[in-house]
Amino acid sequence: MRSRAGRRKGVAGRAARAYERAMTEATETDPKAARKREAGEAAAAMVQDGMAVGLGTGSTAYFAVAALGRRVRAGLRIAAIPTSERTAAQARAEGIPLVTFAERSRLDLTIDGADEIARGSLDLIKGLGGALLREKLVAAASDRLMIVADDSKLVDRLGTHAPVPVEVVAFGWETTAARLAAAGVEPALRRGTGGAPFVTDGGNLILDCACRAIADPAALHRRLKEIVGVVETGLFPAMVSAALVAGAGGVMRLERG
Repeated sequence: MRSRAGRRKGVAGRAARAYERAMTEATETDPKAARKREAGEAAAAMVQDGMAVGLGTGSTAYFAVAALGRRVRAGLRIAAIPTSERTAAQARAEGIPLVTFAERSRLDLTIDGADEIARGSLDLIKGLGGALLREKLVAAASDRLMIVADDSKLVDRLGTHAPVPVEVVAFGWETTAARLAAAGVEPALRRGTGGAPFVTDGGNLILDCACRAIADPAALHRRLKEIVGVVETGLFPAMVSAALVAGAGGVMRLERG
């Protein structure tokens, strides 16, 4: 009988293959998907031989991982740490060597996507893909965090379009939600297939918190992190080195500040 971990990896592998088919088809008909591919491939071209690289999760990061896979098969030597089981399955299929933090405590570069990017500061909202905790762990262990996205993700203030995902422990999540509401946000439990609560790779739940326009992302992050039951927030203030953003005119590089 397969172990629970084995079953989860098998599910992740099937999901990765289905996602690959969907993304490949999308680039043929969807201009936004084509732009994401352009940004992801531009970031992958920055990876140098011998680097330790963090592999992000999401539709744009997918294209970066696929491009890195092609470079690895052509002779590029890297070691990588994925931010989700889905990305791990894709990386294995691409032939990208994976390591753990026990083997590489620091990463040279992480390439990841974002759900919103604040112009100027490059503060982020991440986590609509459900991997925010691992994404932040990998980003925090990286010398550089390079964000790849299409230009629809740029906003003047975070919270304009996307909620802030907050990862919480499953036990007593209702009380955590009540404390989040008292802190001034509007939490909603994320649900997955069949209406069951969405469970992260770490076994936690996610509360998507409507915050409207956020004046001070760093202050909001600190306030939410102080709440009992909160594991991590999807706010990434002052963590980005640069962003590659694809639009109708091509890929532009944005620097923080």
